[in-house]
Amino acid sequence: MFQVRSSISTAGRFDAMRRGIFITGTDTGVGKTYIAAGIAAALKQQGINIGVMKPAETGCSLKHGKLVPRDALRLIKAADVRDPLALVNPYRYREPIAPHLAAIRAGSIIKPTSIMNAFRTVSQNHDFMIVEGAGGIMVPLSGKYLYLDLARRMNLPVIIVARPGLGTINHTLLTISALKAKSVPILGIVINFAQDSKRGLAERTGPAAIEEITRERILATISHNARDFGQLANKIIDQD
Repeated sequence: MFQVRSSISTAGRFDAMRRGIFITGTDTGVGKTYIAAGIAAALKQQGINIGVMKPAETGCSLKHGKLVPRDALRLIKAADVRDPLALVNPYRYREPIAPHLAAIRAGSIIKPTSIMNAFRTVSQNHDFMIVEGAGGIMVPLSGKYLYLDLARRMNLPVIIVARPGLGTINHTLLTISALKAKSVPILGIVINFAQDSKRGLAERTGPAAIEEITRERILATISHNARDFGQLANKIIDQD
């Protein structure tokens, strides 16, 4: 059972609050960082001591000879934390490919034990952790070690960020099946309009079909460029 610190004035709400969430996607480009940052900022506004991690980030830009992890920095800003970047984002690479391939091409290796050590250190300073993966849950970090294995090891419930359009039923069901096969708990699904598109028939019918088939809850449907994540944050911390 997750316990919050007494410094939170609304502690009564959080008796059953978990110690964090792991955010994955049905694919790359579905807006995981956007959702993770929105949740972090909303929980921060409620007075919750939030910690964030982006264990590995690829496609980083190079500035003054250093790799800049844009997603990790966005999470840090949203949560307003002072944790060292090396702990929030232990691994970063320039090439925009899967982390384990980027690591190999850079002549390095991603060590899950190092990520877990960073996670434990950051967790000690915060009441609630938000960890964002890369791509989908089956993306490998190192060899056959997947983000699925990392989420399971961190013992965090997963939020799945999915696209709204055609194909999302298949991608979401596959993600759910992979998580359930490893007994990783699923907190719910967020349908995110990462692109400014109209809500056609697929967008209107897909979420209900996902709920009916999987019995997993759609926590929220986020409109393009939405700014208010308060309701989604409330659903996350009010889980029993």
